[in-house]
Amino acid sequence: MNTNRTYASSAYRVTLAAGLAALALIFSYIEAIIPFNAGMPGVKLGIANLVILVSLYTLGFRYTFAINLVRILVAGLLFNGFFGALYSLAGGILSLFVMYGLKRTGLFSQTGVSMAGGVAHNTGQLLVAALIVSNIKLFVYFPVLLFSGLISGFFIGILTYLILKRLPKALFPSGKN
Repeated sequence: MNTNRTYASSAYRVTLAAGLAALALIFSYIEAIIPFNAGMPGVKLGIANLVILVSLYTLGFRYTFAINLVRILVAGLLFNGFFGALYSLAGGILSLFVMYGLKRTGLFSQTGVSMAGGVAHNTGQLLVAALIVSNIKLFVYFPVLLFSGLISGFFIGILTYLILKRLPKALFPSGKN
């Protein structure tokens, strides 16, 4: 029957999504323990976004949203604390919606989508920070975050392209969301 095949495919996708969520969490942990100091607060490499982009291009939006949410909430509890999780949640959700929208247009490369995601992530975090402290003057820091989001997004996008190019197509089921 065709229903067994659909069930197996769904179970496979859920298992794959769980594995990708675990990998994204590992990358978040690595980023938390690496003494990376760009000389500016809030600037990070964003290596967990590599998993999010690979998932977006292979599993689709719905699974990627779940992976991102699980990673942000668990990493927030383990490494970042409440406010870190809140900032990451705002940035992660805004970033994912921007990347998904740009990907759907077909006008942007994976690197372009990633760069826009990096900028959107930093924008979402800055918006939440400005709301929490009730001070719009925090946006004076936006050019720094814009530049860092573009640079990080560029490198993550190139890595995503290289990974997707080498992953076997049979690894990911067809029928993305």
